[in-house]
Amino acid sequence: MIKDKKSLKATTPSRRKFFKVAAASSATAVGVLAMPNIASAAKTLKVQAAWGGGIFLENAQAYVKRVNDMSGGSLKIDLLPVNSVVKTSQMQDAVHRGVLDGAHYVPAYWYSKSAAASLFGTGPCWGWSANEMLGWIHYGGGRELFNELMGTLGLNVVSFFNSAMPAQPLGWFKEQIKASSQMKGLKYRTVGLAADVLGEMGMSVVQLPGGEIQAAMKSGLIDAAEFNNPTSDSDFGMQDVSKHYHLASFHQSQEAFEITFNKKTFGGLAPELQKILEYASEAENSNFFWHNTLRYADDLGKLKNKLGVNIYRTPDSVMADQLKAWDVITDKFSNKDPFFKKVVDSQKVYAKKVMAYLLLNQPDYGMAYKHHFGEPTKAI
Repeated sequence: MIKDKKSLKATTPSRRKFFKVAAASSATAVGVLAMPNIASAAKTLKVQAAWGGGIFLENAQAYVKRVNDMSGGSLKIDLLPVNSVVKTSQMQDAVHRGVLDGAHYVPAYWYSKSAAASLFGTGPCWGWSANEMLGWIHYGGGRELFNELMGTLGLNVVSFFNSAMPAQPLGWFKEQIKASSQMKGLKYRTVGLAADVLGEMGMSVVQLPGGEIQAAMKSGLIDAAEFNNPTSDSDFGMQDVSKHYHLASFHQSQEAFEITFNKKTFGGLAPELQKILEYASEAENSNFFWHNTLRYADDLGKLKNKLGVNIYRTPDSVMADQLKAWDVITDKFSNKDPFFKKVVDSQKVYAKKVMAYLLLNQPDYGMAYKHHFGEPTKAI
């Protein structure tokens, strides 16, 4: 039954009143939606880097810039240089306890907690490079194994891995190394499982922070050393204590950065901000390669052509002995640590499959290079 106009008017809200109510409701909704954004804008993560300067600090800054740019002001990382809050060896514990919100370093820096840590950055070479190692972490079960390790150690952290590093040079010596026998007895600096491997080859290994390497070699505390790459090595002034630089080695032929966050802090972030921290890491993985390889090449040229450094490729016979030493060390740790063996077995499955394809498919890039430019040591 249709009501009369008078009763219809009394029970039907006016259009003006409707829009006032709607506007008020919308304003309230906007205010509610805006409140989390206002709160997020004030969120700052304190992240310490293991680097006081140089190209690795630039890499950490590049990751931070990506996070800050992508978050649109809702999340900010305050990057602190090395030793700002704690020493490098204490960074993981500081993140675990919430003293730091995060850290930018490499797994070898907390190797003392578990030998398996090195397998996520400085482990044996299964014929793969750091790119394939990162592939194993992201798609071959490595991430799950890492999280299992964190649980076993009782560490309250979430980590992302990026920046596939080129193989690290064998390093700086007082004379050209032509045979493994020359290395026996030398006091040598490296870190992680590489220390065990080179010890197996007869070297006396000292684990020192990067900033102490040059002074230690100058004073005679060590006879030889490696750090990571031509840019960082020249920044440390290694060319002032040695003129013999050997590239290529299996002691640390695949490594990547680890960016770790306090698990509770990370879990308290909005899901989209968590993804920004993760995806910025993946983006920095590409940027690292594009940015760093050119710098490394330029600085290698400066070391040879301006600073009088002799550049060598480490002899294959030395690297063959490194692989034998890796076999000994891998078996040693696998026999006493079931989790170590579990990680090794997982890596082998991935590397055997993926590298079979890559090695069969990849042309000999060295052949093409020599065709156009000649021997690399002469083309620098």
